[in-house]
Amino acid sequence: MRKELVKRILSSVILIPLAIFFIVKGSFLFSIFITICFLITLYEWHMMSKKKSYYFLGLIFLVFSFYTVYELRNTSENISLSLFLFITLICVSTDVGGYIFGKLLKGPKLIKLSPNKTYSGMFGGYLLSLIFANFFIEYTYVFGIADLKFSIESFFIILLISTVSQIGDIIISYFKRLSKIKDTGKIIPGHGGLLDRIDGMIFAFPATYLFLQLL
Repeated sequence: MRKELVKRILSSVILIPLAIFFIVKGSFLFSIFITICFLITLYEWHMMSKKKSYYFLGLIFLVFSFYTVYELRNTSENISLSLFLFITLICVSTDVGGYIFGKLLKGPKLIKLSPNKTYSGMFGGYLLSLIFANFFIEYTYVFGIADLKFSIESFFIILLISTVSQIGDIIISYFKRLSKIKDTGKIIPGHGGLLDRIDGMIFAFPATYLFLQLL
């Protein structure tokens, strides 16, 4: 357990700054980065579900999901970076909060589709996402957007994105159970596959994209 936690932390220390670099740089560097992520995710889904009836449906969803990721980063120079980082931060903090609180507090299971998920992990995900998103909103001037304040609207938006992210995590966990595997791959030490780490994001980005289209 401790050994895996150390691997998880070291991997995060290396990969998070690397991902932020490509996200912030944007342009063709971001396009290359997101294309590599898409191909790895596609491969992991292929290996996990190639003989399943929902295989092609998953492929179509992944294509749409990564399309929305690209679109949200390139919508507008004024808001695309801050919006992209905002969504990413909520998903990551939801995942970290769920992991930490779930491991420490344990408690009743949340749902049978994903037996490792607990109510304590769910609330921990919400709590950490609200804390980090609030911090991000207060310092958005760093990314060229000033005078943003934490409000009731932003509170519900954070909860919505966090909820979708947690649902995405549960859905991918369910597909892993159907395939009788623990992780979608081994590319990230301590974490498993790339799909294991972005399972919430691939649902949160399309949901945010569709929400903005409706507005």
